[in-house]
Amino acid sequence: MSVRLYIGNLPKEEIDRQDLQAVFAEEGDTVTTKLIKDRKTGKCRGFGFITVNNDEQADQIIEKYNGQLFQEVAIKIEKALPRAKGEDSEEQGGQSQNQASSNRSSKEGGRREKGSKKSRRNNSRDNNASSGDTDAIRPDPRWATELEKLKEMLAAQTTN
Repeated sequence: MSVRLYIGNLPKEEIDRQDLQAVFAEEGDTVTTKLIKDRKTGKCRGFGFITVNNDEQADQIIEKYNGQLFQEVAIKIEKALPRAKGEDSEEQGGQSQNQASSNRSSKEGGRREKGSKKSRRNNSRDNNASSGDTDAIRPDPRWATELEKLKEMLAAQTTN
């Protein structure tokens, strides 16, 4: 059974699959690589995938290559998450799927679905009114504690 590994933190410049394959050359022909590129620019999107024969080989590759430098950047290797149903292509697979969907939703902002009764004009007015109220803005809960620490440090600096 083949196992897919996610390779992250790749340089976002023009690199070839052969460059990445050369890193894993000593593992033999059992390792295949796939570099995910932007459709428009042809540049690397910063991640790719490796396919190996079994879990044992996957664990060895993770242990050996995780953190190794590739074009002056330490790469990150871990087991890829299974693809979710309904995905169009591999380009949004692995860990980047969560990032892609969150980026998409943040870009869409206040957009409403088709057939919504509220117009965009009313929507933007509501957004502007709430953006003036600082209490309405909630930080991301994953970073809330760090944000509080930074606020305290800033307050301490301004009082000194």
